[in-house]
Amino acid sequence: MHESDRIIVSLGGSLIVPDGIDSVFLKMFKEFIGSEIAAGRRFIIVTGGGRTARAYIEGASEAASVSDEDRDWMGIHSTRLNAQLLRTILREYAYPRINTNPHDLEDFYVAKSPVLVAAGWRPGCSTDYDAALLGKYLGVRRIVNLSNIDHVYDQDPRNNPAAKKFERMTWPEFRALVGDEWNPGMNAPFDPIASKLAEEEGMEVAILAGKDLHNVSRYLAGKSFEGTVIRG
Repeated sequence: MHESDRIIVSLGGSLIVPDGIDSVFLKMFKEFIGSEIAAGRRFIIVTGGGRTARAYIEGASEAASVSDEDRDWMGIHSTRLNAQLLRTILREYAYPRINTNPHDLEDFYVAKSPVLVAAGWRPGCSTDYDAALLGKYLGVRRIVNLSNIDHVYDQDPRNNPAAKKFERMTWPEFRALVGDEWNPGMNAPFDPIASKLAEEEGMEVAILAGKDLHNVSRYLAGKSFEGTVIRG
C-alpha cells in the first residue's frame, strides 16, 4: 500500500483520558485497530491531551497568571504522554518513535509499520492541525476525528436539545461555525487552524463518536454510518 492509502485518526484526549485513563476503551481501540489492519488498512494516529491537559492548565491558572503559550505547552506535553501510552498499547503494530514535529518526517516516509503515532508539536494550534500537516506532507487526504462528539451541530446540544446536527458540510460552512482563531482548551469539533489547512489541501474530515467503533468501521468501509463529513 502507498502512503496515500493510510488514514489519519485524530484521537481525542476525551476518549483516552476522560477523567482517568480509560483502559476499557483503549483495549477496545486496540482490537479495532487490529481488525482494521487485518482488513488492509494502515493508520497515523495523533493523540489529544484530554483531561490531563485541562487539569494542568486549570491547576497552573489557579496558582499563577499563565500565558497562552505556557498553557499550550502543558497541553502539548499531555498529548505526548498520551501518545506514549497509546504506542505502548499498540506496540505490536506501531512504529517505535512518536512524531512530535510534522515537518520532520524522514523516518515516517520509510516506516513499514501499519501504525504511526504522533503528538502535539508547538503552541498556536491543536493536534488537529498536526494531523492536517501530516496529511499534507504524507499525501493522506482523509482524517477521522474521534472524540465524544457524534456530529457537528449548529449549537452545543448539551445546552440546546433542539440544536441542528449536520451529516454533510462544506469547509466554508464548517469554518463559519468555528471561526478562524485558536485558543488553548478550545472545544471545537475540529481546530479552526486545521480546518483552514484541510480546506486548502482538499481533505475530507469525518467527525465521529469515538466510543462507537463499529460505526467507525462502517465509515472506513464506505458503508452507512452516523457522523458528519466535511469536504469541498
